[in-house]
Amino acid sequence: MLVTSKEMLERAKAGGYALVAPDYYDNNSCRAFVQVAEELNQPLVLSFAAETHDSMLSLEEAALIGRYYAETSKVDIALHLDHGTKFDTIKKAIAYGFTSVMIDASSCDFEENVRRTKEVVEYAHARGVVVEAEIGHVGSGETYSTSQDDSIYTEVEDAKRFVELTGVDSLAISIGTAHGHYKGTPVINFERLHEIRDALDIPLVLHGGSSSGDENLRRCATEGISKINVFTDFVVAAFEAAKNGNPKDWFELLHMSDEGIKNVLRHYYRVFNCVE
Repeated sequence: MLVTSKEMLERAKAGGYALVAPDYYDNNSCRAFVQVAEELNQPLVLSFAAETHDSMLSLEEAALIGRYYAETSKVDIALHLDHGTKFDTIKKAIAYGFTSVMIDASSCDFEENVRRTKEVVEYAHARGVVVEAEIGHVGSGETYSTSQDDSIYTEVEDAKRFVELTGVDSLAISIGTAHGHYKGTPVINFERLHEIRDALDIPLVLHGGSSSGDENLRRCATEGISKINVFTDFVVAAFEAAKNGNPKDWFELLHMSDEGIKNVLRHYYRVFNCVE
């Protein structure tokens, strides 16, 4: 069933677990993610990063595919636009049927981030769509080290002011993870997570979940994070499954790749405390 993420996030926040938010990039990955959610009878935040994966699917194509699998699913599925930086892209996503959108103006200064986020919140809420924003900045795993990463930790007082000024529904925070492959080992600032969790009433989101370590992610899920985004681990698993499976033809290769990403999603449902 196609739903918004609002109630899903609130249940996760109250229940001490994190929703899994995988980014799909084609029809196969979208179908595979929904199949695992149905198999485990769990909700899913089905995400699409339009400004990153537009070489694979257009936004309209992604919406048609995502809506089809969500609307015909037996479990709750939120269709989420991940990392929308342009207002026009976000408006199109809402028009195409996305039930949740992220406005990512985290690279801007505080005032500009507030301005852009507030504009999206007013537009989306008027159309029944929930909004995620980000404060602080999650950098790239390729440059991750103790002295050479472009991540900026989220400040508690900034987060409080940001939520008050924008009315955003959920907030992605920066506490030590990074996007993509890690060059170094992630060190999560759990003290900062606890401080932000205690200061805010809305659900918190973590980006850069891939390869951040199962124990780190389990702690995040049980100690204040209500949604964790994952992408890189899925594409790595798809490639490894196909490479090691010695497929005889294209169809076997696709099947093996699908099984690879399904296994990763099953794994993260357990790690995020959704299932035992």
